[in-house]
This record gives sequence, structure tokens and C-alpha cells, in this order.
Amino acid sequence: MIQICQTAMGRVGWLLGSGLGCGLAPVAPATVASFAAVVLYYFLPVSEDSVILYLMVGVGFVLGVWATGTLSTASRPDPSLAVMDEVIGMWATCLLLPKSIPWLVAAFLCFRLLDVVKPWPINRLERLPGGLGIMTDDLAAGLVGALILNGVRIAVFP
Repeated sequence: MIQICQTAMGRVGWLLGSGLGCGLAPVAPATVASFAAVVLYYFLPVSEDSVILYLMVGVGFVLGVWATGTLSTASRPDPSLAVMDEVIGMWATCLLLPKSIPWLVAAFLCFRLLDVVKPWPINRLERLPGGLGIMTDDLAAGLVGALILNGVRIAVFP
């Protein structure tokens, strides 16, 4: 019974950690997962300032630490299969932004840039162990992206 439970939990960890399989994309799995996350968000009946979006980010982060941690090994601390961090980072970037195609495209581009470049201090967070390091740097990139884009929105479109 314990073995069955461990196997089931391992499969759930793989499924969540891989972003429901987005991490299997043969090219740019992180970009595929980010795109899937923003498309899913667009079609979900939640607004940019909804408590539900904050819960999606918060609960998703906690689950992601565990799920991506199940995919992490000593030789591959952040495997390309682990893309739940992109999903949560993408959703964090969307916080408080208008839920419109132009703003979501901007959020996608901003998040991907921050995730690839990983400016200081974001790059330091990926050194944290296991799933915590996998998830934290992308959450930080998403929050920085949200600050940048909301700053632009407030400054340009008061």
C-alpha cells in the first residue's frame, strides 16, 4: 500500500512539475509552459485583482516547490522538464494587469526576458536547494515583471 501511494505521489509530482506535460516540448519547454499559462489564465473566469489569482500563485508556488523537487536530482538540479515554475511566474507577472491581449503579450515577453536574463538578485535565488530554487527565481521574475508592467501602465495610462 505504501509503495502504491509513493508511486501515485511521484506521478502527481511529475504531472504538476512538468506543467501537465509542457516540459516534454522538444524545443523551448519553458517558453511553451509560459505560453500555456498565459492562455489558460486568459480563458479562466478570474480577474487580474481577484483573490483567486493570488491563491493560484501562492498555492501553486507551494505545490511547485514539492512537485519540481521530485524532478530535481543532484546531477540535474533544474531539469528542463520542470516547468511549473514558469507557470507560476507567468501568473505572477499578470497580477493587477488588465486582462487584455496586448497586456498579456507584454506580460509574456517581459516574463520570458526576465526568466532568461535573470538579473540580480533573481539569479541568486536559483541557488536555493531543490524545488525551492527552481520555483523562487521564477516567482521573483514574475513579481518584478508585474512591478515593471504595472509601473508602465500607471505612468502611461493613468
